[in-house]
Amino acid sequence: MSIALDATHDPKLRSWVASANLPGGDFPIQNLPLAVFRRAGGGENFRCGAAIGDCVLDLGALDMLSPFGGLGAEALAACAEPSLYRLMALGREAWSALRRGLSECLREDAPRAAELAAALIPQSGVEFRLPARIGDYTDFYTSIHHATAVGRLFRPDQPLLPNYKWVPIAYHGRTSSLGVSGQQVRRPQGQIMPRGADRPQLAASARLDFELEVGVLIGTGNGLGRPVPIAQAESHVFGLCLLNDWSARDLQAWEYQPLGPFLAKSFATTISPWVVTLEALAPYRLPWSRPAEDPQPLPYLDCGELRAHGALDLQLEVALETAAMRARRAAPHLLARTNFRHSYWSIAQMVAHHTVNGCNLVPGDLLGSGTQSGPTPEQAGSLLELTAGGKRPLRLESGEMRTFLEDGDRVILRGWCERPGCARIGFGEASGSIV
Repeated sequence: MSIALDATHDPKLRSWVASANLPGGDFPIQNLPLAVFRRAGGGENFRCGAAIGDCVLDLGALDMLSPFGGLGAEALAACAEPSLYRLMALGREAWSALRRGLSECLREDAPRAAELAAALIPQSGVEFRLPARIGDYTDFYTSIHHATAVGRLFRPDQPLLPNYKWVPIAYHGRTSSLGVSGQQVRRPQGQIMPRGADRPQLAASARLDFELEVGVLIGTGNGLGRPVPIAQAESHVFGLCLLNDWSARDLQAWEYQPLGPFLAKSFATTISPWVVTLEALAPYRLPWSRPAEDPQPLPYLDCGELRAHGALDLQLEVALETAAMRARRAAPHLLARTNFRHSYWSIAQMVAHHTVNGCNLVPGDLLGSGTQSGPTPEQAGSLLELTAGGKRPLRLESGEMRTFLEDGDRVILRGWCERPGCARIGFGEASGSIV
């Protein structure tokens, strides 16, 4: 489960790409996240790229220059396609070899820097698409703080159901409506039961919400009928991204019993374009623990590696930009900031539980963490919590009020890892607008 630190993590490393060395940036040489991109507006084919500073390193163009050999070269060749699928399927050794090769190519003393610079494209001039064809999407419910707060709104007498502390709860989501950052979301309609009414009506959602989540992209899969042991679970994880599971709370309140989310969730999900590998996040590992007074996980969800370094110190935030702010070129309003370390269930536990019944995961499958809320009110990852179900409207810095999202609103998710003595590892952003 743990990944040893090596030369690619050295905080003293600098790149010949000057923008990668600026303090506070998301994409230093120690990060090297991957995405699928092309130049905007030109009709080019999509291909794989790595972020370095404010540029994208075109991995297809880099492959033609044969900058390194061995397993790294095989991994680089897999990146000449319009999808990360082939690379995902190669496994952790190949991912690590590619990371080492890219790191050596981009260091400030790299002998072929001038030649390789031809493969750089400014990020400001590219467009992205999903990193791979996502065959299946499962959304978990791993934040006990979110589960308790939402449960208190829906079930005041029993906020947290008795199975929550024993089993990682999840539902199977819709992949056809997944989109990459910049997605335009049309306000959904569905059945809504108005307060005090005796029959539902078909209407557009008036309680549209975001959910601040972490996405987990599967690399190598497991065979049908072959569960993944928890100590091996993270070797199947290619990397992480940001995820916004848009939610229509009025549709959800009427339809969620007895089988859970349906139309309230299936209309849109937005992820960030950059996939940050678990290897890049290795310096930010933390011990995972469960409060002593809570039930401890069943054996298939517990192991020494999990306890030693199964959590991540990943900071998350969500901001809102209204149409009025945009017109005045005002900065978005910060709504909440929290940390993935507060998650009750870990990445490894999600994978182990998902496969314990024999379910087969395949390269490109996506797992959502569920809304990541922290223990304090200002760390809530949804408007449902921040406004107490709409009872306490938020006043934005622009003077506008919000209970739920309005047309023209743009929601921006950001994530990063940062602490003294380590390079900052950023995720970029996942944004989406209500049109």
